[in-house]
Amino acid sequence: ALALGALLTGRMLVAARPLPAGTLLKDEDFVVREVLPADAPEGNFPATADGRGELRGALLRRYLDPNEPVLRGDVLRPRDRGFLAAVLRPGMRAVSVGVDQVTGTAGLIWPGDQVDLILSQELPDAPLNRRVAGETVLQDVRVIAVDQQSAQGATGTDTPMGRVARTVTLEVTPDQAERVVVAIALGRLVLAVRAMAPTEDAEGERAPTTFSSDVSPVLARTAVAPGQRMRVFQGGTEQTVTFR
Repeated sequence: ALALGALLTGRMLVAARPLPAGTLLKDEDFVVREVLPADAPEGNFPATADGRGELRGALLRRYLDPNEPVLRGDVLRPRDRGFLAAVLRPGMRAVSVGVDQVTGTAGLIWPGDQVDLILSQELPDAPLNRRVAGETVLQDVRVIAVDQQSAQGATGTDTPMGRVARTVTLEVTPDQAERVVVAIALGRLVLAVRAMAPTEDAEGERAPTTFSSDVSPVLARTAVAPGQRMRVFQGGTEQTVTFR
C-alpha cells in the first residue's frame, strides 16, 4: 500500500550526486524526487522503505547524473545471480569474517565502506606486559556485503538497519585472503571504518604491534625488563629464571 501510494504521488528515488558505475549504493546516494505520475519512468524505485531496502547495497551498472532516476535495469541487486562476481574487481577475492556488535562497529558498517582489519590475540607464554597484542592485519579494504541477508537482498521489513551484523564480506587480494584466514585462527578480529577521504596509507606500512604495556601504564611500570633474572625458591629447590 505504501509503495502504491508513493507511485500515485510521483515520489521516486533519484541520484543524490554523480554516481560512477560500480558504486555500491548507500542511503545517502539517493534522494526523493517528486514528479507527475505520468512522468515517472517505468522501473523506478518508489520512495518507500521497500524501495530504499532494494537499493541499499546494490551495484550500480552505469553512470548516473545528479537527480537522474535510479531504474531497475541500472542496478544489480545483492540477491541477483552473479552479484558477487560483478562486484569483485579483476584479480580480487571475497572473504568473510564473523563480527558482533563490538567488532562490527555497532552495525554501522555498510557495503562500500573502506575498513581496516585489526587482530587482537593473547600470548599466554609472554610476560604480563606483553600478554595481549594488537596489530593491523589489513588496511583500506572494501566491504562488499554485510550478512547473508544483505548478500541475498533485503526488503523494507528485513534490512541491516537496526540489526547487528554477524558476517562482513571483504574484497581482498589472494595474499590478503590468506592473511585473513590465519588471523581468524589466531584471535579476535575487529573492523575499523576509515574516513571517506582517501589517505596515503599504503599496504605494508602498518602500525607497529601494540602490547598490553603500551595501553596500560600500570603494566608498563610493573614490567620486568628482558634479560632480568629472578631466583625462585620452591620448597628446598632453588631455580634461576631469565625473562625474555
